[in-house]
Amino acid sequence: MDGIDAWLGLIAASPWALPAMAALVFADAFLVVIPGEAAVTAFGALAVAHGTPPLFAVILVAGAAAFCGDLCCYLVGRAVGVERWAWMRGPRVRTALEWARVRLERNAAVVLFTARFVPFARLAVNLAAGAARVNPARYLGVAAVAAMAWAAYQAVIGAVVAALVPGGPVVAVIVSIVVAVGIGVGIDLVLARRARRRAARDIAA
Repeated sequence: MDGIDAWLGLIAASPWALPAMAALVFADAFLVVIPGEAAVTAFGALAVAHGTPPLFAVILVAGAAAFCGDLCCYLVGRAVGVERWAWMRGPRVRTALEWARVRLERNAAVVLFTARFVPFARLAVNLAAGAARVNPARYLGVAAVAAMAWAAYQAVIGAVVAALVPGGPVVAVIVSIVVAVGIGVGIDLVLARRARRRAARDIAA
């Protein structure tokens, strides 16, 4: 365990630590299997457990990377739409994109903000926002605030766990990632249940 703690300390102190985290967060905007959330949560825990990198730097870098990733998705949707590639025509993707399009028409700001916290939804919403040509100034403002709020949320989970859970950096990192993933799964389940109930009401009507 001491060896792993020392290894985590070296990672936290490395000048490449934050750029590597930023790369994961940026890629996570396009590929939901990339562990962007886990990386930010882990570095939030290391910020408290090792004192480096500073928590504010973790939040700022993660927020900037998340914003850049979301913006790129928006620009892809705006430039080529949502019909160009085969993977966008799959049933699950089509359902997600249609869900995003309908909600963007009703309340774009709320949808853009909340989608940042739901992995697959944020991809669909950012692509759909671009394809629907949501006003760029409005999009940029909401996306920037949402990205920074998301980064703070993920990093603070790690920081709080590291401050409260005994056992050193290894335990803090593991527990914080489990907590963050658990919260994410819970949000997904709640949203899926609400979507099913809404669909059932629409059918009954």
